[in-house]
Amino acid sequence: MKEKNPWHTPLTIIITVIGVIAIVALVTVAVLQNRPVLQKYKYGIVLDAGSSHTALYIYEWPAEKDNNTGRVEQKHSCKVKGKGISSYAAEPEKAGMSLTECMREAEMQVPSRRHQETPLYLGATAGMRLLNIENREASDKVFEAVEKALQRFPFSYQGARILSGQEEGAFGWVTVNYLDDRLKQGLETTGALDLGGASTQISFVPHEYDISESPSNSVAFRLYGNDYNLYTHSFLCYGKDQVLRMALAHQTRSGPVTIYDPCFHPGYSVTRNYNALYDSPCVSERKPKEAPLNFTHTGVGNFFRCQEVVKTLFNFTSCKYSRCSFNGIFQPPLQGSFGAFSAYYFVMNFLNLTDSSIPLETVKANLANYCGTPWNQIKQQHPEVKEKYLAEYCFSGTYIITLLTEGYNFTKETFSKIKFIKEIKGSDAGWTLGYMLNLTNMIPAEAPDSPPLPHAGYVSIVTVIALLLFILFILSLRPIWPKCSKKPQIV
Repeated sequence: MKEKNPWHTPLTIIITVIGVIAIVALVTVAVLQNRPVLQKYKYGIVLDAGSSHTALYIYEWPAEKDNNTGRVEQKHSCKVKGKGISSYAAEPEKAGMSLTECMREAEMQVPSRRHQETPLYLGATAGMRLLNIENREASDKVFEAVEKALQRFPFSYQGARILSGQEEGAFGWVTVNYLDDRLKQGLETTGALDLGGASTQISFVPHEYDISESPSNSVAFRLYGNDYNLYTHSFLCYGKDQVLRMALAHQTRSGPVTIYDPCFHPGYSVTRNYNALYDSPCVSERKPKEAPLNFTHTGVGNFFRCQEVVKTLFNFTSCKYSRCSFNGIFQPPLQGSFGAFSAYYFVMNFLNLTDSSIPLETVKANLANYCGTPWNQIKQQHPEVKEKYLAEYCFSGTYIITLLTEGYNFTKETFSKIKFIKEIKGSDAGWTLGYMLNLTNMIPAEAPDSPPLPHAGYVSIVTVIALLLFILFILSLRPIWPKCSKKPQIV
């Protein structure tokens, strides 16, 4: 008779099936429990509607946050084509239309599942501040057109409004220090210098600051568990575009037919319209009564004479406080290093003067050499730059040096502490990131994704399955038990 195969018995088959199921279950639980947990992100969109142009920024941060403050990083930026929204006062609908292309980019950059919960905000700065002063009705119509355009997109629209100069300066300071990790680590903070087309801001934390001397310049922050008492002030009309108007207004106050401007290159000559020059609240009251329709603007290119023209735009004589910057505005002693961004960076970068190790006197000498260069030679050296912008670099560079040294009181020793920056760690320097960082404090955190089982439960299940497999292994050896138990016969 043929011996029966012990592996074909029903019990053995059952043990084998149970063992296979247990192994599959163990592998499945281990894979699911130990698979990488995907990071969940939230998003925010800020439109910076400046005086000369509008830019869109998309920010992202981990949904579960960090110490109750989102670790915000810039994901994408888009520069809106055309001028700033304040330039559309006569055609407000075009202000809204101009934003469409960048908003469509935002739709593609933000995951569709996050669209409805992504806050969308537009902050207008000095250009709209001026328009609001000049023509409140036109300002309101521009905002209506902008809101109508933005509400067509699937984001959580949070409104459009004009930021105060203090907000713009304070959020710029937050951006600079946040990107340098100074807020998290409790390090000494960096001051912020922002220069736009229509205004300029200075913000820093002084060691000695009597808030009672000028409470309107004080902002209190609490970020990452640290308290900061910030000094900040914004000078409307002292952005590089509006201050150029003031400089030309100073030189045309008698209504001449021709002016010889030391802030423009030798050989430069254009015809300007008096009405266009004085079409701004910053200079409108200074227009000469019997001025001709046009005047000839001729450059002579002299940095030192240009600096004297710029100095006339500041009032250094009146100060009711212990110390002032200019125009009677209180400013405590400068403290620490400073990050200078926006137009500060773009002008000084063009002039190749962003290296903070260059002594102040050398900076002035280089500017004097540049301003004295004939206009035709400048055009040949920079054919890719529009002539309107190219012509203004001598004035803008001179204004920046004068503003920093004569206005804000930087000396040849402290000037080297200014770092001209465009971006930090991939994020643009400006007020928008600081604003979004502040906004994340008000956005509820999400619980992070976690493994399907708690650790104790996972260990228990693995232990039970392992014991089961061990028992099944012992049982699977049952057919050979009799052979192993037989005693050898002695012959």
